[in-house]
Order: sequence, then structure tokens, then C-alpha cells
Amino acid sequence: MSTVAALPECALPESLMAALRALLGDRLSTAAAVREQHGRDESYHEPMPPDAVAFARSTEEVVAVVKACAAHKVPVIPFGTGTSLEGHVCAVRGGVCLDVAGMNAVLEVRPEDMDVSLQPGVTRKQLNEYLRDTGLFFPIDPGADASIGGMVATRASGTNAVRYGTMRENVLSLTVVTPDGRVVRTGRRARKSSAGYDLTRLFVGSEGTLGVVVEVTLRLHGIPEKIASAVCPFPDVRAAVDTVITIIQTGIPIARVELLNAAQIDAVNRYSKLDNRVAPTLFFEFHGTPNHVAEQIEMVQAIVGEFGGSDFQWAETQEDRDRLWNARHMAFYAAIAMRPGHKGISSDVCVPISRLADCIVETEEDLKSSTLFTSIVGHVGDGNFHVLVLIDPEDPASLEEAKAINDRVVARALAMDGTCTGEHGVGTGKITYLEEEHGEALDLMRRIKRALDPDDIMNPGKIVRL
Repeated sequence: MSTVAALPECALPESLMAALRALLGDRLSTAAAVREQHGRDESYHEPMPPDAVAFARSTEEVVAVVKACAAHKVPVIPFGTGTSLEGHVCAVRGGVCLDVAGMNAVLEVRPEDMDVSLQPGVTRKQLNEYLRDTGLFFPIDPGADASIGGMVATRASGTNAVRYGTMRENVLSLTVVTPDGRVVRTGRRARKSSAGYDLTRLFVGSEGTLGVVVEVTLRLHGIPEKIASAVCPFPDVRAAVDTVITIIQTGIPIARVELLNAAQIDAVNRYSKLDNRVAPTLFFEFHGTPNHVAEQIEMVQAIVGEFGGSDFQWAETQEDRDRLWNARHMAFYAAIAMRPGHKGISSDVCVPISRLADCIVETEEDLKSSTLFTSIVGHVGDGNFHVLVLIDPEDPASLEEAKAINDRVVARALAMDGTCTGEHGVGTGKITYLEEEHGEALDLMRRIKRALDPDDIMNPGKIVRL
């Protein structure tokens, strides 16, 4: 439900507002609709709007906004496209939302080095469109057309991670504005370095709590000569997941392998007008030379047959592959369409690959007792899967049941030496799980936060509470 009418007036000091108006003019907004839009993401979390929204277009403007807010000890919440799922952009203590979507220039592509430098507001689709004629592409694909800065902040991954890694492996260096307004470059473009602390990895996944990313240098990859995709149903979830485990342990360099359980396949069929058999299903993609792809397919088909998979449906043209993977990427919206007016809560635990089948099978058994619509989608090649639970916003009991399901999913993953979040990040939604997962290491995180941001102005209330 909209909260525009209920928003309080801007509570920022007038001296700060005057400084920001002088800097940004009409690119500083206190309009209720703008504030509400910037206080919510795509999750079920209650919106928490900022007091004002500053639309920056340059590093110099980011520095000026951060310095002005630091002088008044006012929170700064970086904002890209708002596609996060754990309340990352909620203004827990009010303050200024710093929207960097307008900083969306691709600064330099270096094909000979297979890297690119760009501003944080560039989205992944925009980047790959820009790269189309270079023979290179950026493989990290979280589904949503997220901004690169936001993907850095949440350490995003997605469907290609099993072959190409996550943002952690594909960010070469960052330029960051620190909480006191300094501009820091975390590294050079060399593919490896032993020079000092790894500051790049410190900021990748920091969710805007340590600084504002204003420039990113990314590793690129060559567009494969041959790409082939397929879907294949299985008799049950365990057979599907055991197939994946065997493929990974055999060393076949599969590019993507995604699991949709029967409930999710039914939703996808209805939403994307497909006719897949309603059964646990794997979505595959193979990259390489024609001979290499043919070899991968032959080996995978043999393994699939051992576990009762059948009826491969192939997609080799660009159009057919796009249709197949678009259906997979729309799985979240397909599930929500099964219960119009509902909202989705998505877990994203990750476990060691050898425990994945046990974790998913136990979770499916647990979900049978729920009165809510539930489904499972998994980036199963790297042990990551999502349980989606639909809740009625008008029924508090459904939210409590969904949270209880999520608690059990996380507890099960942690018991298997997994993590509470494989890719969505912590935000406000997963803070309570970190103590059990990290123990004493959580205190080190707090010390880092205090050292870099002693006044706790950078996206406060996320990851760790001080």
C-alpha cells in the first residue's frame, strides 16, 4: 500500500538543505512520491523513505553531498535501480538518499585487456549492449536489470556464476567516496596483486555501509563461439540435484544450470505461456567451440540418463534461448501471478555442493505443511537456492508463517556449513542471522565499520548494527 500521504516532513537541518540546493538545484527532491520510491526495493520490507533524494551526476557531486552530510552527521543511503531484496535502500534513520543512476557512462573499454571502466549507474543490460560489437560480454546476470554499482554493493551473482564466478571475481578495482569525503581507488587493473590489504574485496558486498562507489573496473569475457541451452524434467528433486552434483564433480564446465521445482514450473508455464512438463526441471546452458559444446552435451546427457532425466528440449537460436532464459528470469513474477495481490519473500541460502540435495529435499518436505504458496528456484551449480513464499499483505499471520519458514531454511543451511545469503545480501532482512553464521568474526566487521565510518552515516542499520 502507498505511504505517500503519511510521510512526515523533511527533518534535515536547513543549513544542510541550503547547501544541497546550492549544489544540485532541482536535482534535490523532498517530494513525497520521490522519497517513497527511494525508500523501498522489490522486497516485502516496509518502505522507509529518506528525508530527501539527491540526484548526483559526477564524482565531485557525490563528494560534496557526502561531506555536507558528514558535517551534520546525517545518513547517506546510496541508490541505483532499487532492485534489491533485503531492504538495502530503506532509510532506517532518515537522511539523504544519494541516487547515482544518472552516473551511467561507460568510460573506457579496453578489448586487448578484456576489461572496462564505468560509472555505477550503468546497468548490466546497458553494458552488454554497449559491448555488443567488441566480441566481449559481462556475464554476471542476477535477473533484474540492476545497476553495476548495486551489483558491487550486494556482491551479486546469478545464473552464470557456476562458470564465470560472482561480482567478487569480476571486479578488478573500484573508486570509492569514503564517509569523510575522500576519493579512494582500491586497486589497479592488474589481474593479480599482493600489494597490501585487498580493499576492493572489502567494498564488494559492503552494501553502501563503508562508502559510495563512483567508478568500477570490471573483467570481461569473450562471447562464446557456440551457445546451446536445454530444459530437462526429472522424476523428483533429488534426482535433479544429484545430476547437478555429478556434473560439477565430473568437471564439466557448464555455463548455467538452474533448478525449478514442480510448483515453479507450473507458475512459469502459465506466466510465460510454455508447455514444459510439470515436474522438477533443470535449465542448462553450454558455452564453447562447437566441438567443445557437443562434447559437454554428450557427457551431460549420459549423466542425466543415469538419474532418470529425459525429454531434452533444445534451444540453439538466439531467439529461442532468450525466450527460455527470460522465462527463468521471470520466475519471481510468475510465482506472484499465481496469487494476485500477494508479495514474495525469497530466501537465498547456499550450502556446500555435496549437501545440496539433502538441503533441498528436506526443505521441500518442510514446505508441504505450509498453507501458503511456495516454490523453489536454484542456482544449483554453486549450491545456491531460493525458497519463494507468497504472503497476503493484509494478513499478518501469513507474514509470520513465511518468516518461520525462512528461519528454518536458514537454520538448515547453517547446520550444513552453509550461509544465510548466497547473493541477495544482508540489508535489514538478514542481520539477525549473522551472529550464528559468523560468531566472533561479526565483532571484526563492527570494528571495520567503526574505523571507516565512526559516525555511522553510511547506510546505517544494514549488515551490522553498532
